[in-house]
Order: sequence, then structure tokens, then C-alpha cells
Amino acid sequence: MAGGQSVTAASVEQQVRALQPVAPRGHLYDLTTQVLAELSGYSVLEPVMADPLVTDVVINGADSVWIDRGEGMVRTPFRFADDDHLRDVVVRWAASVGRRLDQAQPFVDAGLKDGHRLHAVLPPLAPRICVSLRLHRPQSFSLRDLEVAGSLGADGYQWLCALMAARCAFLITGGTGSGKTTVLSALLSEVPPTQRIVLVEDTPELFPQHPHVVSLVARHANAEGMGAIGLEVLIRQALRMRPDRLVVGEARGAELIDLLSALNTGHEGGCGTMHANSPADVVARIVALCSRGGWSAQTSLAQLTAAIDAVVHVVREPDGSRRLSSIGVVVGDLGKPAEVVTAVQWSSDGRAHLGPGGERLLARLSHGQGVL
Repeated sequence: MAGGQSVTAASVEQQVRALQPVAPRGHLYDLTTQVLAELSGYSVLEPVMADPLVTDVVINGADSVWIDRGEGMVRTPFRFADDDHLRDVVVRWAASVGRRLDQAQPFVDAGLKDGHRLHAVLPPLAPRICVSLRLHRPQSFSLRDLEVAGSLGADGYQWLCALMAARCAFLITGGTGSGKTTVLSALLSEVPPTQRIVLVEDTPELFPQHPHVVSLVARHANAEGMGAIGLEVLIRQALRMRPDRLVVGEARGAELIDLLSALNTGHEGGCGTMHANSPADVVARIVALCSRGGWSAQTSLAQLTAAIDAVVHVVREPDGSRRLSSIGVVVGDLGKPAEVVTAVQWSSDGRAHLGPGGERLLARLSHGQGVL
């Protein structure tokens, strides 16, 4: 605004009224809303962002806006004036959190102030400007909510509660949009209120229904490339904060080393999420991530088998529904290659089937008094 005036509804209305002093009140309100959306909001996407069912927005140029409301991607009638308009809006979003998006830095991955996740790529890396928004909805479902919704299958609630009661260390794995964070947040709501949960996240996404939660959030580099504080640093800080449960929202890199090390030094009940399309991919994925921090495959496998009691895998079905798929155990006995062995698996109709790792998991639950 002119003269350094901050962008507020009142200041925008004042400027609009000055330009159109005889405009009807309703028209003045509409103009103010539109201008405010352009200067500090989501421009033409305001109705989309206000829809509580929308989880993702992807934009493939100004005239191609798609949304996901839990049932797959659907094209919308919303569009920007042109690609320059879209670029100006996205550059402003990035700048609002101290990030650059220009020809020298033609892509950005940033958490916005309201918790939404922004990713954008400029031409010539893509034919047109491409934008992805993962929307943050600060709602938390309980494990019972997921059970009622049919997401846990037969006895899934009991198995997951037993994991928590036994203070098992576990990872929740799954593909993009499979509900990993939703399930983890619900599980953390089952932690006894006498225990302290310390969350370490890249972007705030976990909101467990629990009275004693502390959240540490990574800080990304500013526009000058300075000031970054990563998850690995925050995990080390969290260990000094007397956590009863250490939680890493999503392990994407070498911070997995710090998590596994913590779980192997007496921090029971720790957990996190990790991207993996199937349980069979988990071990290779962990070895790859740990290699970024200098661990050999042998060291990674030894730490993994000692640290992780269970792998909870979730899937997203073609119709957009999300469900619990399996619980597995990490096995690497007698020099054999480590692998995730299925302990219990749920078919798409919700029926549970005990797998070859079932006895091992039941023994761990019994040892930790996680009674089914």
C-alpha cells in the first residue's frame, strides 16, 4: 500500500472508497474482498482454499486448476488472468515466508504461514508455471474416528492401540496422500496423558488430541540462503527436552540417522512417517536415506533392526479412500538380509489375515504389555 501502509481489510477498503466514493456498500465490499485476495490472499483460489474438503490444489498454467477433495483430481472453472498473473501471485506467496522464486531460483518448496505446503516450478524447467499446494487442515481425528470411518478394518483399532500401549517404536509408511500423518496423529492421541510428546516436523501437520505436546518446526533458509535449521538439529534438541515419545513427522533425509540412534539409546515409543509405496520398499528406502548421512548399508540395517519394532503401512485406494493395509516387523536374523515381514494384513474388504511375522509381533506386544 502507498506510504508503507500495511495490507488490511480496513486499509484496502479506504483505498477502494477513495477511488470509487459513490460505490454502493455491497459493491464496495466485493471490490475490497477481491483486492485483498490479490494483495495478501490466494487470489482466484480463495473459494477453493475455504473449502474444508479440499486437500490438494495443482495448477498447470493459469487456465488449468485442479483440486482433490478426497476422490481424485477434478478440474475446476477457476483460472488466473494469464501466466504472468499466476507467477506474480506465487512469487508473493514465496516472498511472504522469506523464499525466492525467480529465474535464478526457478523452483521453491516452502511452508506458508497458514500451514499450507507450496511447491512451484517456473519455465523453462516446465512448459508453464506449475504449482502444487498441499492444504493444511488443522483437524485431528481420533483412532475411534478412523475405525468408525472404516479405515482400520477388522481389529485394526485393537492392534494399533496395542502398539501404543507396548511403547513400540514404529514407522508409518505409505505413498503420497495415503493418510500417514492422519494415522500418526490419531495414534499419538492414544498416548497416556502422563507422557510428554515432542514433535519434530518440517511443516506443522500433527495435531494429536493430547494435553502435553511440544512441537519443534524446521526453519528453511531465507532468500539469501542463510539461517536454515534442519530436522537433524531439532531431533538432537528434542532429546534434551525429556520426551516420553519422540516423533518425527516425516523422515526424508539424513535425520533418519538421528531418529534411529535415539530409538536405540533408550527412547522407547518413538515413531515417525516415511514415504514408501509398499512394505517391501521400506528397507531399501531407509538404507538410501541413511547413506546421505554417511552410514553404510550394513550399519543402517543393524540400526534399523534394533530400533524399529513395527512398520504400519497405509494405502490410498483408486476411489480416494485411505485405509490401514498391514503391520509388519523388521527381520534380519542370522545374517539374512533385513526385510519387513507381514504380521497382520487387511484386504480391501477389511478382513484381517495373520502373516508369518504375527508371532514375533505378538511376542513384542506381550513383552510390552500391549495386550490385544
